[in-house]
Amino acid sequence: METKYLIIGNAAGGVGAIEGLRIADKDGGITIVSAEPYPAYSRPLIAEYLTGERDFDGLRYRPAGFYEKNKVATILGNGAAELDVAGHSAELSDGRKVTWQKLLLATGGLAIMPKTPGMEAKGVFTFINLTDAKKIKDYVAGRKIGAVVIGGGLIGMSVSEALRKCGVRVTIVELKDYILNTILDAEGGAFAASAVKKAGVNILTGRTVTKIIAGSDGAVSGVTLDNCADILCEMVIFAIGVRPNTTLVNSTGIKVNRGILVDRHMATNVPDVFACGDVAEAYDFTTGEAHLTPIWPNAYLGGRIAGCNMAGKAVEYPGGTAMNSLKYFGLEIATAGLTATLPDGYEAISGVNNGTFRKVIIKNGQIAGMVFIGNIEKAGIVFSFMKDKVNVGSFKELLVAGDLNEAALPEAIYRNKLLPPVTVA
Repeated sequence: METKYLIIGNAAGGVGAIEGLRIADKDGGITIVSAEPYPAYSRPLIAEYLTGERDFDGLRYRPAGFYEKNKVATILGNGAAELDVAGHSAELSDGRKVTWQKLLLATGGLAIMPKTPGMEAKGVFTFINLTDAKKIKDYVAGRKIGAVVIGGGLIGMSVSEALRKCGVRVTIVELKDYILNTILDAEGGAFAASAVKKAGVNILTGRTVTKIIAGSDGAVSGVTLDNCADILCEMVIFAIGVRPNTTLVNSTGIKVNRGILVDRHMATNVPDVFACGDVAEAYDFTTGEAHLTPIWPNAYLGGRIAGCNMAGKAVEYPGGTAMNSLKYFGLEIATAGLTATLPDGYEAISGVNNGTFRKVIIKNGQIAGMVFIGNIEKAGIVFSFMKDKVNVGSFKELLVAGDLNEAALPEAIYRNKLLPPVTVA
């Protein structure tokens, strides 16, 4: 089959691309291909599907009829298997071939699963998509069991909280010295760990799983740690993280670093080929360099920008950055930019006040990163300073104060940045 625009991937980036394409081209043929069999859904909400707080309709990223309304042909449950960029074609897993004029790669990420003895046992899962959530939901239904979650990052926190809501006993095994170490420093990680432990989750840091133990029925019965200690459990979830799914571009000439490299128009080095989302390394406004920023809002925006450019409407990607706003175990966390490991030349200022933790990272008077734990109501103010490159050197200590009193900020900042504009009739 032939199409003007081919989108491989049906998550936030793919949806953004459809909407970007239709801004500049109302009728050009669009085909979207995905290995997943579902219409676009919000992956950040799969934990709520696991707990029963949402059904599939509650996960939908766009209403039913979205594809028809935008004149999009869908090929779902049938991913792309091979790419020929010179011939402008893609071969699908069922052997069909799709030819295209413009291509967007929004292939997302793959779960990181280190080869571990026993990992083929029944009861071993990952947790990055709806299929994973469905499998886990079926496995735990009506059972009083224990789970070992390998990884104490964002995925680990999400699935651990969901499992606790399902009545599952949970032990988190984290290789590093503290949980959430990709977005927090040690002080922030300790702050978060206290809330997780209060919810009844056991946390083991500085440890890793070296073997998964299976019973005579072939199902998980426990794990062995690197210190030779065993933990009894009935399921294991790999929640170490994701890596960019660049498999499709091997031997295509498309440049890849950690992910597919794109410019400010989300274009790759190969003509007519674009990329966005978790698979792409795109402009980061905090560093001025290309980075992986695998978060939902950046994927959508990158897809929308790519769609506009694919359709001939030149639009520049304003840049994204690593950014999270989440709530696990009753604890609100907001982070953006550099937060954990800091290069030379960066200054960290932190404050603990009334059960909250705040930290800002500063270089040359400008904010390069921020962490809010607890009351995150004022996090948006600090993020706006970071995005607008406001020089905060003269009032940096106020940013981590308990109440972040806006009126105490310099008058020019308060009036120009925070007060609503006045409309004169």
